[in-house]
Amino acid sequence: MARFEVEGIDIIVEDMKRKGELAGETAQEMLMAGAEEVKQAWKGEAERRKFRDTSAMINSIGFPRSVKRASDIMSIDIYPQGKDKKGTRNAEKAFILHWGTTSHAAQKRRKKKKFSGPGIPRTLWVDDADKAAGPRVMEVYTRIWDEFLKG
Repeated sequence: MARFEVEGIDIIVEDMKRKGELAGETAQEMLMAGAEEVKQAWKGEAERRKFRDTSAMINSIGFPRSVKRASDIMSIDIYPQGKDKKGTRNAEKAFILHWGTTSHAAQKRRKKKKFSGPGIPRTLWVDDADKAAGPRVMEVYTRIWDEFLKG
């Protein structure tokens, strides 16, 4: 879906490399705390945009409690988990709400309001949630790293 990036984290990553903590417990703790912030931002943005019908999608936004590893890289996938009562995947609903069901170019050609016409307009709500979460994630990362350095 979207790729979350935080500016300013380079300094912390370089410091972690020097201390040999890039793949240690502190890095995992930071990743989990950051994932929690992103999860809350996703839920908040979905609520703000009133994407609540049965609340299945919003309530299902989460992440596994374990970190994925690929070589030196650790990551956590954050997305709506599971299915609703009808068997529709919550991630699919989030994807459609994010990207829409009609192209942006087609909407421009119609020269109509953003929400008129057939289909579901794209909202890019995940991108907005990730942008909003960036400063909070950076704050959490900095706090955890500072606590590690203080010992």
